[in-house]
Amino acid sequence: MSSRFSLTPRAAVVLAAVVAVVAVLVIVLGTRSAGGGSAAEVVVSDAPSAEPASTAGGPTADGPPAGTGPDTSTATPSVVVVHVAGAVGKPGVVTLPAGSRVTTALERAGGAARDADLARVNLARPLVDGEQVYVPRVGETDVPIALPDGDAGGAGAPSASGSTGSDTVVDLNAADAATLETLPGIGPALAERILAWREEHGRFAAVEDLLDVSGIGDAKFADLQPRVRV
Repeated sequence: MSSRFSLTPRAAVVLAAVVAVVAVLVIVLGTRSAGGGSAAEVVVSDAPSAEPASTAGGPTADGPPAGTGPDTSTATPSVVVVHVAGAVGKPGVVTLPAGSRVTTALERAGGAARDADLARVNLARPLVDGEQVYVPRVGETDVPIALPDGDAGGAGAPSASGSTGSDTVVDLNAADAATLETLPGIGPALAERILAWREEHGRFAAVEDLLDVSGIGDAKFADLQPRVRV
C-alpha cells in the first residue's frame, strides 16, 4: 500500500510548484479585495465634503446672502403744505404735490387779486413745506401779516417779527382768519364773517365797511378802527 501512494521526486517538485502558485493567487486576490474596500471607504468619506464647497457664497435655505436685504432709505415726502396770504382770492393753507412752485400755490388759493403786485413775487420758486407765501398789493410797502419763517414770498417785502403785536395795523383786504383774530373782540366766528363779506364784495373800500359785517356794532368798531386799514 505504501508503495502505491509514494511520489517520485519529479512529481513532488511539480506538486510543490502547484501549491506555491495557488498560495500566490490567494495572496494576490486577498490583497486586491482589501484595496477595493479601502477605495470604497475613501469615496464614502470624501462625498460629504463636496456639499459645503458647492454652496459656498451662494444663497442658503434660510434666506438670501448677506447684504442683499431690502432698501431702507427714507422716502421723500410726496406733498408740501404752505400758507398763502396777501392779495389772493382765497388766502389760507393749501396742500400741493412736492416740487410745486409759487404760481401753483397762488392758483390753488383762488388766483392773484386784481391789485396784486406779482412783479415782486418769484412765481417760479419751488415751494418749501411749511412756508408762508405772501403776495403784496401794488403800492404796499409793509407786510401786516406775521411771517414766522421770515419768507414773504416776494422780493422787497419785509418780514414781520413772528407774531402780530398789539400796535400792528392790519390790512382788512390782506389779512387771513388767524390775523383777524388778533384784533380786539374778534373771534373765529366773526373773523370768518369778515372774510365772507370780503369775498362777496371783492374788498373793503373803507374801514367803515366793517359796520356792514354782522356782529360788529359801533362800540366794537370804535375798538377796531385804530387797528385796521384798507
